[in-house]
Amino acid sequence: MPALQSLAFSVIIFHFHFSCFILSRMEINTLPEEIEEYRDMMWRRDEEHCVKSVFDAEKFIEGIGFCNALTDARQKGPSLYIAVCGRRDAFMPRNVQKDPEASLAWVTKDEVMKRGRVYYAKLLKGKSIFVAPRLVPFFNSLLGVQKKEEKERLSGDAQAVLKVLRKEWEMATSDLNKESKLNDKKRLNKALEELQKTMKVVPAEALYEPWFTYIWTLAEARFGDELKTKVKREDALKEIARAYLSGAGMTLLGELAKVTGLSRVEAGKGNHALVKEGFAERLAVGVYKKTGL
Repeated sequence: MPALQSLAFSVIIFHFHFSCFILSRMEINTLPEEIEEYRDMMWRRDEEHCVKSVFDAEKFIEGIGFCNALTDARQKGPSLYIAVCGRRDAFMPRNVQKDPEASLAWVTKDEVMKRGRVYYAKLLKGKSIFVAPRLVPFFNSLLGVQKKEEKERLSGDAQAVLKVLRKEWEMATSDLNKESKLNDKKRLNKALEELQKTMKVVPAEALYEPWFTYIWTLAEARFGDELKTKVKREDALKEIARAYLSGAGMTLLGELAKVTGLSRVEAGKGNHALVKEGFAERLAVGVYKKTGL
């Protein structure tokens, strides 16, 4: 009997701990409503704070540090498109040309790109994002390639495109294809994506007449001082985590990694540094909240 009682007690304890584990997993996958409301304000997900002009857009990007360009509610993180719509449940329609919100977001994106006051490129997981100038040194510390490392780390096609742009400074896509002697649209696009991810090249302007094309330029032409600024990798992780937590209010397990493309280990290092500094509180495994919020 004592053995049976001990076994029964062990089963009860096991079920208790298992139930607690399930509940904790449910909690870290759900944000409190007050945090959602905080994000509504910071990410411009309400009508009162929505983005209506290029000036609103630049102010929004500078305030939160970085955001996606045209992602909708299906993707995590702040987005210019969602900020233009001014609501949480903003979904990009199939026919964007006839949708006024999608059209405004697209036009605003192009105007912000052309003005060049914030960084714009395909940086994270092949997605176009905006970065406030103050965060450019930190992104460059994580993603950038130094000039002395280019031959080792950049592909031959990327080096060919970069060589042309360093001579011409600005060039349309078709001309760049010819001058780099790639003469292959797929190879050129792949090279341009590589150069954007490594913070070497940015689109400077989108032209629609007589046909659609981008004008490309060197990232250093617009953000030379920021790209020259040297910062340690651990500081870069901390400041990117700070920027995201400041706008999000609270982050769930794996959220920072999904938004930024960082590994969970590196995202964790950034959040741990914020806790050590007192800027954030650790509520559970992978769950952090801005102190005093």
